[in-house]
Amino acid sequence: MEMNFVVPAIIAAIIGFGLYKKADVFGLFIKGANEGIKSAFTILPSLCFLMTAVGMLRESGILEWITGFIAPAAEKIGFPAEIMPLALIRPFSGSAALGYYKELSENLVPGSFAEKAASVLMGGSETTFYTVAVYYGAIGIKKGRNTVPAALSADVAAAILSIFAVNLFL
Repeated sequence: MEMNFVVPAIIAAIIGFGLYKKADVFGLFIKGANEGIKSAFTILPSLCFLMTAVGMLRESGILEWITGFIAPAAEKIGFPAEIMPLALIRPFSGSAALGYYKELSENLVPGSFAEKAASVLMGGSETTFYTVAVYYGAIGIKKGRNTVPAALSADVAAAILSIFAVNLFL
């Protein structure tokens, strides 16, 4: 079976199973789509704020200022200054981090320590604020006082451990 047919085959299997169970497949699909649209409208304000904040950070120069402030301390533990903006953007936006990673990979020497560390960082960290905004917004949680500090601690650990992992394994 070719890979082009996997998704349509899964969809056909789900529809076939629903028909076998004598379920109202179309009605259930419409009900699920309606709930999805309601969820989308619930989380939309959080996403708009998050995307605006990331754009403002990049365009205002604050990101470069923060990077310049933190980079000397980070370099003492072996963290390359070139990937510091990636470590700062990643908790906010996956797409912005991916865009920055693309720029990095074009400008860094392939196979260099910084390029490998950036790759490990991209794969080993999470878009913390995006995830919190989407999931908390979808289920209506207003107070997540311990979630963000714990998740940001994990992001810092991922950044530091990406350096150690590259040194150890690559």
